[in-house]
Amino acid sequence: MPKPKKGPRLGGSPAHQRLILANLATALFEHGRITTTESRARTLRPYAEKLITKAKKGDLHNRREVLKTIRDKGVVHVLFTEIAPTMSERPGGYTRITKLGPRKGDNAPMAVIELVTEAYTPSAPRTAAPGAAAPAAPAEEAPAEETTSDETATDEAPVEMTDEASPEGSVVAEEQAAEADSDEGDSKDETKA
Repeated sequence: MPKPKKGPRLGGSPAHQRLILANLATALFEHGRITTTESRARTLRPYAEKLITKAKKGDLHNRREVLKTIRDKGVVHVLFTEIAPTMSERPGGYTRITKLGPRKGDNAPMAVIELVTEAYTPSAPRTAAPGAAAPAAPAEEAPAEETTSDETATDEAPVEMTDEASPEGSVVAEEQAAEADSDEGDSKDETKA
């Protein structure tokens, strides 16, 4: 048996919900802003934004798709000629919902849904997280112990690590360094004897 997938429907049945949303979208495009309940505004937002996205494409196919929903040709004309060109640079977020106080009578939460009319200005891409914008000052390093010239003189050159070096290569380098250290220890013992 088919069951609703999105929870309770506005108006009770899916057909009634489609009609409610079509009428709300028509009023929104005609007047620019409407006052309705919060749940209707939240349900209307993606519905209206998809219609605006179709209107931005502007071809005949999308005009006919919008006419399936909005039956008023005058409102569809306004949507395609006035609203869509103003939203051409905006990649989404064409509507704004502002909550109002509760409605007198049944205490239903009310909201205003309106078309965004401000010019779109793309923000600069973020390079770092806001919390990590100011790194802490580096702590002063403790001076290293003084070494004698006997300890610094080694027979082997330092091993350079590259980005392409594999973990196996670093293991080999560590083994070579360990052997060099043990060789130094042996040579010190020989010089003392």
